[in-house]
Amino acid sequence: MLAHGHWFNNTHMFHTFHRGVPRCLRLDGHVGNPCPGWRSLGPRLGPSGRGYPIRVSKIYTRTGDDGTTGLLYGSRISKADPAAEAYGSVDETVADIGMARALTTDPTLAEILLEIQRALFVVGADLATNPKGRAKLRPGVSLVTAEMVKQLEELIDRHEASLPDQFVVPGANPVSAALDVARATCRRAERRTVEVREAGREVNPEAARYLNRLSDLLFALARWQAGGPEEPSRLD
Repeated sequence: MLAHGHWFNNTHMFHTFHRGVPRCLRLDGHVGNPCPGWRSLGPRLGPSGRGYPIRVSKIYTRTGDDGTTGLLYGSRISKADPAAEAYGSVDETVADIGMARALTTDPTLAEILLEIQRALFVVGADLATNPKGRAKLRPGVSLVTAEMVKQLEELIDRHEASLPDQFVVPGANPVSAALDVARATCRRAERRTVEVREAGREVNPEAARYLNRLSDLLFALARWQAGGPEEPSRLD
């Protein structure tokens, strides 16, 4: 994954913030001190005013040179495995939302998108867990919860007024277009998650619901940011 850390190696899963302090979510599920390869630079502040850690250790581990990738709580799978496709698509969604956040000048939208990006790290962890270690997952940290889904539904309800009464062509402006790209990527992440479930593997139902609601929310946010009527999908 991107943002504050990188996905699974032998030391940790990803870096995050816990109660305002830089922390490391490790493979054993514990939130501990940041790895030695990270340091915090005072002048570099995130949107909430907190210092964000800067990783200075090597980014490559060579463990994936055989075409496999590590799971949370041990085990390795092929990078072509449906599960890797699922949480890889979640990673892409994080990046696409980041593009929309970089383009917007609306602080309200930027705050919404940043919180979604952080929540998607929880979704990614949930999907990238060794099935034998799922009992160790922590709600809201590495396990998607019903409350997380409810928060998205509340955001959708607040933006229902922006929804069109017909299909529209994306591209009203850069922010709206970027949100539609993120929506399409999120839809793929949902499809890949369903594929994992239909292959007979355990998938947290809330993770699948979260991705479904998120794509709906991104659609609503794109219409809001369009700022008015958009090009219809067909001319009658």
